[in-house]
Amino acid sequence: MKHKVLFISSWFPNKLEPTNGNFVQRHAEAASLICDVEILHAIGNFQQSEKFIFDDQIINNIRTLIVYYKNSKNPLQNFYRRMTAYKKGFGQLKYPSLVHANVLHNSMFFAVYLKKKFKIPFIVTEHWSALKTQNQHKTSYSTKLIAKIIGNQAYKILPVSENLQSSLEKLGIRTEMKVIPNVVNTNLFFPAKISTEKFTFIHVSNLTDNKSPDKILKVAIKLLRDGYSFNMQIGGDGDISELQDMVKKEKLESVIEVFGIQILPQIADRMRNSDCFILFSDYENQPCVIAESFASGIRVISTNVGGIPEFFPDDFGILLENKEEDLLEEAMLKMLMSEKKIDPLILRMYAEKTFSQETISEKFLKIYSEILK
Repeated sequence: MKHKVLFISSWFPNKLEPTNGNFVQRHAEAASLICDVEILHAIGNFQQSEKFIFDDQIINNIRTLIVYYKNSKNPLQNFYRRMTAYKKGFGQLKYPSLVHANVLHNSMFFAVYLKKKFKIPFIVTEHWSALKTQNQHKTSYSTKLIAKIIGNQAYKILPVSENLQSSLEKLGIRTEMKVIPNVVNTNLFFPAKISTEKFTFIHVSNLTDNKSPDKILKVAIKLLRDGYSFNMQIGGDGDISELQDMVKKEKLESVIEVFGIQILPQIADRMRNSDCFILFSDYENQPCVIAESFASGIRVISTNVGGIPEFFPDDFGILLENKEEDLLEEAMLKMLMSEKKIDPLILRMYAEKTFSQETISEKFLKIYSEILK
């Protein structure tokens, strides 16, 4: 008999934020291979007049209930409405044997509520960069205290990297922890059968300042102006106007494509038709995009931050010890001029072994069964 697992999360894709927390959705899809999974999420909407709107769908074979509540500028009232939305949604779903919560934001007090009222145990998968040691000085005291309180009520914490685990321990969370990384659908991300005609770099992200897409583009433009030949794809679900202006100013539209928000199959296709992914971030946990790149058989250039080196085998790319444009330029040149190329199937095999839905589902099942024995 399959375990009944309810996924709840502080972040989850919805009509207001289509890509927010999509890594949680992928974890739920992995768990659904071996468990009876349902998903519940609550989010405020300033635009709606109704107190609650229920969006109940089957998405990728999982019942997904998103409750939109009328948002308030009063944080206490807003929190009350969110908890009420969760309670109303919970009443429409199957009674779970376990709750798999995600992200130690105050929304996950609902997991604590379910534990206290119905004796339903919960675990937490953690992804939040705000809880990393290097960022804790910027994170409010209340946010850190809430994370600690909820975390210490959980049966187990599953950070996506050892780097994040260390940060959570320093925060004062004493619950037992086990690292389980983000998941990649290796049926969607796989290598191309034919090599690209021209070497192609790619960057996909939410295009925030942390990701520095403008700096990546600046280095690419410099190399192109210096006479090197390659294509560049850069974009994601953020503001692309500045990037478009940079390309247009340099008249490089023929070799640099700037694109907007994409669905996952489109990203997989772009990766498959590229040679090297670039990530130039100030901080990260365990980025899905790197795992997706390996599954697609392409190498990676990345800043050496967070949990990235924990899942970055030798010869799979280049890790930059500092976030300097000169180092990025040097790494891009090495990729362009490299005669020794790793077999894409080696990267693919590592991704399947480490990040595939089957691998992650087995890790989840072991923990679920431990709790529910």
